[in-house]
Amino acid sequence: MNIRNFCIIAHIDHGKSTLADRFLEITNTIPKNKMKPQVLDRMDLEREKGITIKLQPVRMEFLGYILNLIDTPGHMDFYLEVKRSLSAVEGAILLVDAVKGVQAQTLSNLELALNLGLEIIPVINKIDLPNAEISRVEKEIQQILPQKEIFKVSAKTGLGVEELLKAAIKKIPEPKIQGENIIFDNFYDSYHGVVNFVRINNNPLKSRVGVFKPDMTPTDILNSGDIGYVLTGQKVSLKTKSDVQPLVFAGFFSDDFNLLEDALRKLQLNDKAISIEPASWPTLGRGFRCGFLGLLHLEIATERLKREFGVDLIVTAPQIGLKNGQEPWVELEIISPQEYLGKIISLLNNYRGDLRETKNLSQNRLILVSHVPFYEIITNFVDKLKSASSGFASMSYRFLGWRDSELEKVDILLSGEKIDAFSRYLPKVRLYRECKQLVEKLKKVLPRQNFAVAIQAVAGSRVIARETIKAFRKDVIAGLYGGDYTRKKKLLEKQKKGKKRMQKIGRIHLSSEVFIKALKY
Repeated sequence: MNIRNFCIIAHIDHGKSTLADRFLEITNTIPKNKMKPQVLDRMDLEREKGITIKLQPVRMEFLGYILNLIDTPGHMDFYLEVKRSLSAVEGAILLVDAVKGVQAQTLSNLELALNLGLEIIPVINKIDLPNAEISRVEKEIQQILPQKEIFKVSAKTGLGVEELLKAAIKKIPEPKIQGENIIFDNFYDSYHGVVNFVRINNNPLKSRVGVFKPDMTPTDILNSGDIGYVLTGQKVSLKTKSDVQPLVFAGFFSDDFNLLEDALRKLQLNDKAISIEPASWPTLGRGFRCGFLGLLHLEIATERLKREFGVDLIVTAPQIGLKNGQEPWVELEIISPQEYLGKIISLLNNYRGDLRETKNLSQNRLILVSHVPFYEIITNFVDKLKSASSGFASMSYRFLGWRDSELEKVDILLSGEKIDAFSRYLPKVRLYRECKQLVEKLKKVLPRQNFAVAIQAVAGSRVIARETIKAFRKDVIAGLYGGDYTRKKKLLEKQKKGKKRMQKIGRIHLSSEVFIKALKY
């Protein structure tokens, strides 16, 4: 069978999308005069952030073979996209940066591919860079994939890419035709309803089908081994379930509840890692409690709801999902040059959790394995890790299970009124420090009112921290020149009484932009 199905997997920013561009040029799937960088990154968000968010299939033809490539994300928050892509193929090109070497997500994605029994082709990319360390990176790859031929390419210039494509044809097995057809992704189209991405096994399809070139292109039939799409004409099911255990939760609200519900269902169809449950908050009304794999996943979903579906959102503070008084723990894997080991261990000592293992990846690079509560790594841990390692360390994590929680719920009161959107769980061992930081941040981002606003962080009946936003002072005597001071005093007293009255009955109006600024960890 002259079909080869494969993915490109790598750590973020190691060149997956650029390598896919060169494949498309070499196979003339897209002529050079119509090429643009990262052509398989179809969303504006992907181009703005410089990352792949959604898997993207494309069909190429080369040397008499049909090559079905699926480009995949590299960030850990989108690992489900990688997993679903790998389920539809027989091989994977493992791409490693010639400067950065093997990184944490390299190992995580490799583990997913090996568990599925895929043929792995290791590749060192960016060999044209003057600071490339090809020999060192080769040794790191040999450490994790012994006895594998390692290819060397520059996806930017095209050096070695055609040879790699020929090797993929030779090394990746032909499709295994067994079991039912695989649906590995979906999205909703306003004209065609639900569109399924499919890998055909024993049941060829002839009706309303097509392939990705990379745009959707109708075809007469999808045969065994093919990857393509099916137009189902179905509406979005309200019973779609998350494929994984979400770890971060937030409440989603909008003035148009029906629009929000419809948008969330359509988004969930395209992103199975999102969980959705109806919910209600006293000050915000009806909405949904949604679960995500991490903060970036939450941020991307929020932006997609706004851009793709036109929803005006208020999103509550991200929370760790608790289960029967327990919180999620993860196995954290950090790869770093050896010279930063002391600083990284000092950093880990400041967080709950424990270092379990340190092992060598190469002569001067280490892998550190630690078990930590998930809360600890979604705050500012990544920034601090980058700082401690001068930007050279990388990390990934996997869900371990549930352990007794060491978190306490903190509510935020503005002028005595609890604002549900700001409530969150904080570690008991750092409760006072983090509450103080929280109210100080809120003081900076919340708009001033015509009356003073007290900001209180409250745990149970205890006020843990407090700040006050001073009122705007309108100059009520600005128009008075000279005259009796008594008249000025009466106006100032009247203003003072008015402010007291506003403080009791005034509602603080907060825009969605203010919520976003205030709720970021």
